[in-house]
Amino acid sequence: MDNKKMLDDPDNLLDLDDETTGADERAWYVIHCYSGYENKVRHSIEQRIETMGMQDHIFDVVVPTEEEIEIKEGKRRTVERRVFPGYLLVQMILTEESWYVVRNTPGVTGFVGMGDVPTPLRPDEVAKIMNRMEAEAPKVKFDFQIGEKVRIGTGPFVDFIGSVSDIDAERAKVRVMVSFFGRETPVELDFLHVQKV
Repeated sequence: MDNKKMLDDPDNLLDLDDETTGADERAWYVIHCYSGYENKVRHSIEQRIETMGMQDHIFDVVVPTEEEIEIKEGKRRTVERRVFPGYLLVQMILTEESWYVVRNTPGVTGFVGMGDVPTPLRPDEVAKIMNRMEAEAPKVKFDFQIGEKVRIGTGPFVDFIGSVSDIDAERAKVRVMVSFFGRETPVELDFLHVQKV
């Protein structure tokens, strides 16, 4: 029986015996929730799985995140950013009961799919999201641009003001052109050592 028929006719679904559902029917589904409440909704779903005995049908709930190094005003901090704000991934076997448990969790606004039928993610889509989450080096986010004036905070050029000529996000370095004895001189610095003027 396909998912459309199962969701349109809940009575048919309840007649399914557990032998018809297996690990090969597991799939990842995308659910929508209120933005900013992803972790709270994940926790609520996990609690409902426990209290309603759905461990054999709902296996994992993931909030896709990635680490990002944010450099602002000369300060570096690592933050965890949601890759898809307002969305979570749920690995489950789609039955009327599992659909009901997830769909009626406070904060969940619905499944992503065509009409009323949740559409599972393709395996390559899941792999891409999981790989993005497991990336070793966090992305570096900085708040200056090429041509912008910055003040150097350390080294022999401390307190010099120059303009950004190049940004190397992979190495977290910036090249600043400073005027030294009437000449434009390039100085390569760590992102932490420059501040917007």
